[in-house]
Amino acid sequence: MRFRLIHAEKDHHGVSLLARVLGVSRQGYYAWTKRGPSTRTRQDQVLTEKIRTHHAAFDEIYRAPRIHADLREIDGIGIGRKRVARLMRAARLAGVSRRKDCRTTIADRRAVAVSDLVQRKFTAAEPNRIWTADITYVPTWQGFLYLAVVLDVFLRRIVGWAMAEHMRTELVTDALAMAIHQRRPEAGVIHHSDKGGQYTSIAFGRRCEQAGVRPSTGRTGTCFDNAITESFFASLECELIDRRTFRTRSEAERAVFAYIERFYNPRRRHSANGQLSPIEYERRQALKPIHEDDYAAA
Repeated sequence: MRFRLIHAEKDHHGVSLLARVLGVSRQGYYAWTKRGPSTRTRQDQVLTEKIRTHHAAFDEIYRAPRIHADLREIDGIGIGRKRVARLMRAARLAGVSRRKDCRTTIADRRAVAVSDLVQRKFTAAEPNRIWTADITYVPTWQGFLYLAVVLDVFLRRIVGWAMAEHMRTELVTDALAMAIHQRRPEAGVIHHSDKGGQYTSIAFGRRCEQAGVRPSTGRTGTCFDNAITESFFASLECELIDRRTFRTRSEAERAVFAYIERFYNPRRRHSANGQLSPIEYERRQALKPIHEDDYAAA
């Protein structure tokens, strides 16, 4: 550290003076200049380039935890997460942060809301047991594009979604219909949302009844009652919406589709899944019973 300080100040003060003030020898400084970077410094330089590559590959979205997972799983490099964070700070590489909220939950005071079957216990033993749902918006030059999603709690996967220029009940019923079509759940799957008028409407309740879905609602205006979906929206907003300007709703639709189906579900690492993407996590979970059966047979 003292030799570095001499090196930085030698254009303004004599090396002999600096060495004497800092309590080191002038010969030691010149020997240090000839040694070149230390092994640790060279390793950090190599790691920083790999970090830059992974950071750029995901459109500069990832922060240290997911970059750390990329280095471990893709490159086979076993280093600490704090070291990755330090190197990212030194290279001025950072992730993204969330925008301010806009209200999309408008309760229907006349509707009779169903009970909260989840009680903030966002855990499930397997897929298609608990789904959470909500609505957000995407600003465009044409006006807002609204997005409704259905998220599987076990997988953290978006299993249903719908987009429209309105927030009418058909927006959320279309998202539910897509989830039912894609996942074919057994009767009794819980669909948890807030008390927005779309989710407490007669039409939505009837669609749930027809499909054998059990509706559940948290409190209005309390994000913690639907924390998992709020977390997905936070990722969508800071990783896509806040970084783009959309001229038309169609342009926004294409971008949101690509984010969900080409990035979030198949590629984006999720901390709740052990830094695996939802699709990869489901694939590995599906293999577990096979391995256990093979082991038992042996």
